[in-house]
Amino acid sequence: MKKSDITIFTDGSSRGNPGAGGWGAIVIHGDDVQELGGHVSHTTNNRMELTAVIQALQFVSKLQTPNSKLTINTDSSYVLKGTTAWVHGWKKNNWKTKSNDDVLNKDVWELLLMVSEEKKISWNLLKGHSGNPGNERCDEIATGYADTTPPVLYSGSHRDYSVDVFRVNQNTDAKKTKSKSKSSSKPYSYVSSVDGVIQTHTSWAECEAQVKGKKGALFKKAFSVQDEKDIITLWKGLPHM
Repeated sequence: MKKSDITIFTDGSSRGNPGAGGWGAIVIHGDDVQELGGHVSHTTNNRMELTAVIQALQFVSKLQTPNSKLTINTDSSYVLKGTTAWVHGWKKNNWKTKSNDDVLNKDVWELLLMVSEEKKISWNLLKGHSGNPGNERCDEIATGYADTTPPVLYSGSHRDYSVDVFRVNQNTDAKKTKSKSKSSSKPYSYVSSVDGVIQTHTSWAECEAQVKGKKGALFKKAFSVQDEKDIITLWKGLPHM
């Protein structure tokens, strides 16, 4: 990696979808590291994923490095596919999908197009919670802000940064061990679906109140942000009961 290159990690979170949300980002430029984060009182996970990228790129613009190569690491396929494959078609089609529906989060996508204009960006899709310290730290920042308990954000030398952002854990056994211990782990959230409307809850009592007595209702524990995202993605593809 050249000194002029910039590496970015991003993540977003919402406690409820919609609900209170947070975003987190890490920007590495030469020997400098800057953590970023923020809170939004009512939002969605996808908006927070996009916001994290936008905020990181706005920060990069202040560095005045127009010829730098940027690498953005995200665990959101929505962000990556939207940016690299969908957004330009949406724009040409007056912000309509192929099925002629309005594009969700149009305002945020327009802002992302604006801040990424004339930047040399390479996109990298990470698997969430796969042992990449940069992704894990962004998740910690995002969820901390979502829960209004934000961590202290680091700003300083890469040599003194405690997060080894360029290390990626390829040990698949770690994932197997984690999945085996889920039953005894504390849930991150509870996800429910009633008549096709998906919501997340911070307690079982809240989730139970939502699904009890409702025909065809679905509910499931999520043990991490990524687990929650995977459940929501799976259920969105199901026909309404």
